[in-house]
Amino acid sequence: MSHFEAKKPPLFISEPLTKEIFSQSLSLLSRILKSCYGPAGRLKQLHNGVGGYVCTTSQSSAVLGHLSVSHPVLRVLTASVQNHVSRFSDCGLFTAILCSSLIANFKSLNVAPCTVIKISKHLLSLCMDYLRSEGCGCRVPVDFSSVKTLLCLVRSILTSKPACMLSKTEVDHLTALVLKAFMFTVPCHVETNAVLGKCIIVPVKGRRVVDSTVLPGVLIETPEIKLVKPLTVKRTCSNMIKVALFCVSMSGDCFNPEEGTITVHQGISLEVSELNQLLDVGKQLVNDEVGLVVCQKVIHPSLKQYLKENHVFPVDRAGLSLMEPLSRMTGSKPIASIHSLSPSCYGSLKDVCIESFASKHFVHLIPNDTVICSLILCNRNETAWDELKRACETAEHVLQLTIKEPLALLGGGCTETHLASYIRHKSCSLSTSAFKDMDCSQTEYQLVADGFCHSLESVACSLNHDGGEILTDMVYGHCWFVPSGFPSVSNWSDLVSKCGCGINGNTENLNWRLLRGQFGSPVIQGWPEEPSVKVADFLTLDCFAAKCSGLQVAVETANLILDLSYVIEDQN
Repeated sequence: MSHFEAKKPPLFISEPLTKEIFSQSLSLLSRILKSCYGPAGRLKQLHNGVGGYVCTTSQSSAVLGHLSVSHPVLRVLTASVQNHVSRFSDCGLFTAILCSSLIANFKSLNVAPCTVIKISKHLLSLCMDYLRSEGCGCRVPVDFSSVKTLLCLVRSILTSKPACMLSKTEVDHLTALVLKAFMFTVPCHVETNAVLGKCIIVPVKGRRVVDSTVLPGVLIETPEIKLVKPLTVKRTCSNMIKVALFCVSMSGDCFNPEEGTITVHQGISLEVSELNQLLDVGKQLVNDEVGLVVCQKVIHPSLKQYLKENHVFPVDRAGLSLMEPLSRMTGSKPIASIHSLSPSCYGSLKDVCIESFASKHFVHLIPNDTVICSLILCNRNETAWDELKRACETAEHVLQLTIKEPLALLGGGCTETHLASYIRHKSCSLSTSAFKDMDCSQTEYQLVADGFCHSLESVACSLNHDGGEILTDMVYGHCWFVPSGFPSVSNWSDLVSKCGCGINGNTENLNWRLLRGQFGSPVIQGWPEEPSVKVADFLTLDCFAAKCSGLQVAVETANLILDLSYVIEDQN
């Protein structure tokens, strides 16, 4: 007999933010995320508790993807951050840490949530207006006629992922490679609606990072090719190689029993009939002077042999992921049926050769115009390689975002402390009419502004994992890290040489103040004073688009969570 169970009523939780379990869960999540942040972030090993794959990482996409968050309110936070990361690839930890800190600070205030939300929206608009203004002191223009700023952007991303386990030499090598790969994807001939190309990452695990390289075109792994030798490939009269790209199986297994039944006359062999059809296709390809046939799936051995005998090079098992870049690179249209071939479907290549890396052999398809390239990415083990792949993909995406909006923000905590100082300065000069517009008192506004600034500063403080003091200067509002082991009464000028982003040195009297432990940042008199922005070789930079989005997502998500009055959970 079937077992029937009565439906349980939904669980109503009123004022979820006031519950102790929420505060504990938020604090735990915040500590986990803060401990991952920055170049010195602590690694996390994530697995499902019953064995299987273990992920070692400090990247937000991997941490949040593997972390099981049970509290419904915190799932709103993590989902919001994951959505941001899916769109921008970068600044996920910044967004999550800032959001959790805003919630904790705002929740502790004796101010109505609706008032907090109004004021925080105003503070967010001040930040965004300032970041997009020409006078912004933490913004750096990106000049694409020079690679200095671009190299700084890529290097900053790679060095912030400690699980990649890279030395300085390896970071420099990969930084140049990633930038070179990105430059390959930028079209040489700019059109009205120019579209960037694609960088395909080819895995080679168990090799040195410095063995990594980038090649124009596409590499297709072909284990059956053992010897590196020049290929004899048919060329057209213009010395190009005509390409046919098939997205249908050419194995001869045309009949699928799930599609129904067919009637076959006595003495007729389906296999022979299908093979004859494939050989007819081969004859047409030879007559059309095709030199290279690439198939997403399998090519029948007899057809392969026929093509080779006629100087047509066959490549099968290319896989679905390569179809789009191959089509774009060669100009060919994927052929979905072996029963009809049109010469208009063919594309062209400049050359084809065999490449070997480690124990792997590849067919290297070299294009006429390079918008597709292959990054052969090496690392010592699978864990480090997985992390490095995510870092390189993030760097490529950041460069794509930067080409749309050629700006960067100062990293190393300097943008956060700079913004906090700016907000505190602006909040002191707010007019009485502004308080009326927000329907709040000056005291309420100041409390929320202090909480907002403290949250920004807590992100900068999260970069320090060794217990040293954290300073901010009274001139530029930048962040400075003091090595651990020195007392708080030390002469700071003797202990710091560069600010967090690396743009300022301690060559002038900057009047430092301790940041850790202070609620709010010092007010900078005579704001703003802009530093002379000179892009150094090792400047720490953040993606402008990603960080601006992260700031907005953090504040808006915190406001959404603060506005929650009920959580309704289905118990069935």
